[in-house]
Amino acid sequence: MRSIGMLAAVLGGMVLLTGCYGGGGTRRTFDSGGAGPRGLAGAPAVSFDVPSLRGPADSLAAYRGKIVVMNLWATWCPPCKEEMPDLQRFYIAYKNKGVVVLGIDQGESAGAVRAFTKQYGVTFPVLLDDDQQYGRAYAAVGLPTTVVVDRSGHIAAGIDGLLTLAQMRAAIAPALAAR
Repeated sequence: MRSIGMLAAVLGGMVLLTGCYGGGGTRRTFDSGGAGPRGLAGAPAVSFDVPSLRGPADSLAAYRGKIVVMNLWATWCPPCKEEMPDLQRFYIAYKNKGVVVLGIDQGESAGAVRAFTKQYGVTFPVLLDDDQQYGRAYAAVGLPTTVVVDRSGHIAAGIDGLLTLAQMRAAIAPALAAR
């Protein structure tokens, strides 16, 4: 009887994770509707000081005056792995145009994150959010979650799910056009 209860709990957890974390590599449009970070558009962006993979603490606030594409992710997340090469390409294409990509790992060790960033060739700044403060503050329904913050420090867009390079470009277009 106890093993049946354990099996039911495991299966229920798998269903929940699949629903919350995008079901593998399925690409979705960034107009996710409903709950999540999308409803935060126009609000001031909150910031937390957390450790940086490169050394001292860092935060979203440190990039004020730039457009920030803040990506919440984890090494175990299949859609995050699929999205990471496009996120790196996006960073390379836009880093000299006043756009910063800020990766925020949700709750993993520095060693695991360092190995992942090396494997995927990630060169943009990566923060280690052990307590998942950013995920809670930005209403992340699952991973990956991307939040675009404009130059004035307000949320321009909130997107749940995996993005293509074209969708990343479209997501920042309004913030780039605003001067």
